[in-house]
Amino acid sequence: MNPGVAVIGLGAIAPHGDDLAALFAALLRGESAIRPIFPELAKPAAAASVAFDESRWFTKLQLAGVDRVSQLAVAAADLALRDAGIDAAGASQIDPERIGVYVGCGMGGAAALEAAYRGGARVPPLTIPAFMPNAPAAQVALRQRVQGPVLTYSVACASSAVAIAEAAAAVQRGDIDVGVAGGSEALIVPGVVLAWQAMQTLASFEPGAAATAVRPFATDRSGFALGEGAAFVVLESSARARRRGARIHATLAGWGLSCDATHLTKPDAPGQARALRAALRRADLAPRDIGYCNAHGTATRIGDVVERDALALVWGDALDALRVSSTKALHGHLLGAAGALEAVITVLALEHGALPPNAHCAEVDPACRLNLVSPAATSAPGLSAAISNSFAFGGTNSVLLFTRV
Repeated sequence: MNPGVAVIGLGAIAPHGDDLAALFAALLRGESAIRPIFPELAKPAAAASVAFDESRWFTKLQLAGVDRVSQLAVAAADLALRDAGIDAAGASQIDPERIGVYVGCGMGGAAALEAAYRGGARVPPLTIPAFMPNAPAAQVALRQRVQGPVLTYSVACASSAVAIAEAAAAVQRGDIDVGVAGGSEALIVPGVVLAWQAMQTLASFEPGAAATAVRPFATDRSGFALGEGAAFVVLESSARARRRGARIHATLAGWGLSCDATHLTKPDAPGQARALRAALRRADLAPRDIGYCNAHGTATRIGDVVERDALALVWGDALDALRVSSTKALHGHLLGAAGALEAVITVLALEHGALPPNAHCAEVDPACRLNLVSPAATSAPGLSAAISNSFAFGGTNSVLLFTRV
């Protein structure tokens, strides 16, 4: 079997908080962080925002020109490195030129852009460095004094999953010793919400029912809700991590990337299936070896059916044994950071032997027939391998495959 890459650190600043144990417990309980936002808008909107105290990581002087998207990234990366034991003290033991930062970000500094467009005659002078998509990666590198490759991937909803895959490949090639990989997104501002509403992809809901608005794979699904946050993993070669006695959360055993090359926004089952097969092939595993899929599951009418069809193409007769859920029902769709947060959740599922439920699905769409995780049956003590799917506008597909240590 492919030795894979060791996941030695996890960190998240998410709608359910930054304590990973509490975050995962909330997901297991099916607690939704989605709430109504911007009552001034003509059409009701809901999103999952983050309660973030920037003073834990920044002084007032340091905040100048640092958009919320970069603030979240700095905090989540710092938590992941602390979890890996590579904080300010531990970092001195690693050549800074042998550490890489790989970050996914779909839309950059939305708050900075919103302020520039709506702020009147005076545009803040640091608007450009605040909203540029590579600002989160640059700010993480500045904070951690990383001198190796610092790269940004802007691949819509697959951004941070692609970043994690690229970091793993760099570790496996020996280009770097440690990869700090993940994503950040902070786009809950009126202008961005209006743009998504115009696409008619956001979930509709009745007054008082925002928390249950997102219903992946359900007959009455109507779309997703935006989420914000950041999540990171710290990667190291399995051999190096074991040699120095590092704690290993899981192994990133495989990853697969593909492009539909069919349509800018409409997904394609054969394209997704190519990424799924590539991840299995790299990990030297068969579909029957995978016990759980954290689905992309955006709760859109077309997307959920296509994802189910892609899984069916690869799993065939073994599909009924694959347990599936989409956690976007609870934390919203983090777009560029979605793949990273869902990767962290998938690793936690392996560690805890438990699966987040597929929430708010009272009746499964017959076209989406899957073995969905029930809120009453989240236990999975024998779980040894799991995948996390991220499928993006533009047709890019990314699948991350994790195994239990």
